Amino acid sequence: MQLKRVVVTGIGALTPIGNSLQEYWNGLINGVSGADFITQFDASKFKTRFACELKNFDPLNFLDRKEARKIDRFTQTALISSDQAVIDAGINKDNVNVDRVGVVFASGIGGLITFQEEVVNFAKGDGTPRFNPFFIPKMILDIAAGHISMRHGFRGPNFAVVSACASSTNAIMDAFNLIRLGKADIILTGGAESVISEAGVGGFNAMKALSERNDDPKSASRPYDKDRDGFVMGEGSGVLVVEELEHALRRGAKIYCEIAGCGATADAHHITAPHPEGLGAKNVMNVALEDAGMKPEDIDYINTHGTSTPLGDIAEVKAITDVFGEQAYKVNISSTKSMTGHCLGAAGVVEAIACIMSVVHDIVPPTINHFTDDPELDSRLNFTFEKAQQRTVRAALSNTFGFGGHNACVIVKKYKA
Repeated sequence: MQLKRVVVTGIGALTPIGNSLQEYWNGLINGVSGADFITQFDASKFKTRFACELKNFDPLNFLDRKEARKIDRFTQTALISSDQAVIDAGINKDNVNVDRVGVVFASGIGGLITFQEEVVNFAKGDGTPRFNPFFIPKMILDIAAGHISMRHGFRGPNFAVVSACASSTNAIMDAFNLIRLGKADIILTGGAESVISEAGVGGFNAMKALSERNDDPKSASRPYDKDRDGFVMGEGSGVLVVEELEHALRRGAKIYCEIAGCGATADAHHITAPHPEGLGAKNVMNVALEDAGMKPEDIDYINTHGTSTPLGDIAEVKAITDVFGEQAYKVNISSTKSMTGHCLGAAGVVEAIACIMSVVHDIVPPTINHFTDDPELDSRLNFTFEKAQQRTVRAALSNTFGFGGHNACVIVKKYKA
C-alpha cells in the first residue's frame, strides 16, 4: 500500500505569549516570558504563586455567553483555536467532504476546574446532591473533540487522546496515520489544557514538580540552567489542520510544511521520573527518524521537552547526544517552555507549531532565562540561549514526554512538490 503524504494547511494557537499564531510566533522569536503571578485564584498560601496564564483572554470575545457557560475553560480555548485553524486553512463545506474531515484532540487532564468547582460546592452544602447538569459533559476530556466537530459539522473520525504531557503529540501522530492510510482527507488535531486552579497547582506542588521561584516568576522557567527548580505551569490550546497532500493541492490550500514521521515509546521505569539514561527518549527519536526515512543529519532543530526539572533536562540531553552523535553539535536545540511554561496536554502541539514556524521562516526560537551553565550538560551543544538564531531549517523534531513514561515525537520538514 502506498502511504499518502500529509501536510499542514492551517494553524490556530492560544498561548501564554500570544492569542493567535502570529502573536505566539512573535513572542517566541523575541524571547517573551509568559510567567506572572496567578490571577485565576488566590494563590497567596501556595508554595507556587505564579504560572503562565493566557493574557487578555475573555472567552466572550469569541463565544456566545450561553455557549461559554456550558463548557470548561479548556474546551473554550479548544474551540477558539480550532476556529482560527479552520479560517487559516480556508476550509468550508463547499470545498471539503465533511464525512472525511475528522477531529483527533487531546488533553492531559481535561475539565479539572469544573470538577473542583462542583465538588467544592457539594462539600459546602448539606449533603443534598445538587450538581450542574453540565458537570460531566464539561469535565470529560473527550468533549473538546466533540464540540469542535459539532461546531464545524465535521463527521469523520472523532476521538480524544490522553498520555499526560505527551497527549497532543500522540494526537498529531494518530491524525497523521489516519490520513496517510487514507481514512480521512483532513483531521483537526492538537490539544488544550487549563488547570491553573487550587487543585492543579496544589497537586503539582505536592509532587514537588513546580518551580517555587516566587521572587522572580518571569525567569522561573529556566531549562538547562544549573539552578532550575521545576516547571512553570502553563495553559492554552493549539490546533493543526492536517491534510492529505493531493486533497490540499486540489483545493488550492497553502501548505506550511509536511509531516515526515512520528514515534511513540514508553520508559517502563517510573510514574513521574524519566529513565536516567533517557532510554525511552532515545528510542522515540530513533523510531520517529525511521518512520520519516530520515537520518540525524537531516534534522536542523530539536524542540526539546525541556521542562526545567533537574532530572528531565539531563536525561533528554543524554538521549539527544546518543541518537545524534556528532550531529548533536550541529543542530540547534531549544526549549520554548522557557517562554510558554509547561502547557501539559497542550504542550506537544504548541511546540510542534514552534517547529513548523521555524521550518517556514528559518529561525530557531531561543531558550531564555539562562544564567549559569550546568556542568552535567555538554556545553558544546547549541541550546540557542537567549536569542533566536537564523539558519536554514530543513526539518525540525519535537519531543514530548508524559508522566507514566509516555514518550512521543513528531518530525516536520519543508514541503517540496
